Amino acid sequence: MPPDPDRLRAIVEHLATLDRPSASKGERVAAEWIAERLRGEGLEARVEVERAHGTYWIPLGLLSAAGALAGLAPMGGPNRGRRALAAALGAAAAAGIVDDVSAGPHLFRSLLPRRNTYNVVADAGDPGADQTLVFVSHHDAAHGGLIFNEQFVTRIADRFPAWFERRQTSPPVMRLVAGGPILVALGALLDSKQLRRLGTAISLGSVLAFADIAARAVVPGANDNLSAVAVVLELARLLRETPVTGVRVVLVSTGSEESFMEGMRGFVRRHSADLPPERTRVVCVESVGSPHLIVIEGEGMIRIQDYPLEMRELLAAGARRAGLPLGRGLRLGLATDGLIALQAGYPTATLASVTKYRFPANYHSQRDVPANVDFETVRRATAVCEAVVRDVAGERIGPGGPG
Repeated sequence: MPPDPDRLRAIVEHLATLDRPSASKGERVAAEWIAERLRGEGLEARVEVERAHGTYWIPLGLLSAAGALAGLAPMGGPNRGRRALAAALGAAAAAGIVDDVSAGPHLFRSLLPRRNTYNVVADAGDPGADQTLVFVSHHDAAHGGLIFNEQFVTRIADRFPAWFERRQTSPPVMRLVAGGPILVALGALLDSKQLRRLGTAISLGSVLAFADIAARAVVPGANDNLSAVAVVLELARLLRETPVTGVRVVLVSTGSEESFMEGMRGFVRRHSADLPPERTRVVCVESVGSPHLIVIEGEGMIRIQDYPLEMRELLAAGARRAGLPLGRGLRLGLATDGLIALQAGYPTATLASVTKYRFPANYHSQRDVPANVDFETVRRATAVCEAVVRDVAGERIGPGGPG
């Protein structure tokens, strides 16, 4: 039975009415609703509570402020001690930023207050199978911010179309954030006022950007990422109506993805023993309500890491078997829950969607409402995920199959 666009739309429309910041009451309410829907499909769904800080603007804002403070410190004359202290502070701030945005150990973040975040987990498919497929979405929503204004991308793309067409990697913007304190540290070490001033200006700009994000309201998050939640819930229905053997399927919706994948970190910690990487593959479903369905080749906010080729090809094969187009070649300077799974050693791929500007539609915008979601793309994403399950299970799926 094919995916039902009306069901997909109804899921997104309901959850979009909830205010769902990371690690919040609204996130918990959404998690409980998702779990109940999964139970309605005959699954034993549970809400797992993890601990999370719940923001990224506070740790990154504080670290950027430390970089700016180092740059503003008086260093006149031959006082090497002050320059060394400023260099050390700038370097430490830069290291903290890189750690926080790159799915590192979160050393600085661990010093900040934490609260509960809520993951939803359910088992489907064949519980006794040797191989496991994990499908991951997230149900929290982001804060908006001036920095997310899509015109920063669209104006450049429209002004330089030939150059933009050749670009296959979106810029990892967090390099600029980390670069501010790095320039301050270099300026202090080299006694260069120009480098220090530039680094200080970048760091202060970062502080202002994070303060703006903190002050903004939470967006509806229909595309990012309720579209993927709808895929996971519809996949549960499809597997109930036409069961598979030969593959266990774990359906996950995480909390606190928008605070740099904290919910997914908790899921991996909790389940690393019962989901061994040698027998488990992970498919992250992310923002699949834009016009063009794609496989993300790689991602990362500082260093872009490619996903394993065999996993990218698995998604591409699923699309072919379902008779659906699937874009290839794009690497994103962002991060999703897939990055956590990848760094934990799991063969991982991310199924996503973009506009013609190679970016998720209405990203972190108040315009990210159900009316602006392309539900045909959501339907196609569901069909691809089902095709992947049945492909791994050994079933043959042709162009007339699930989609």
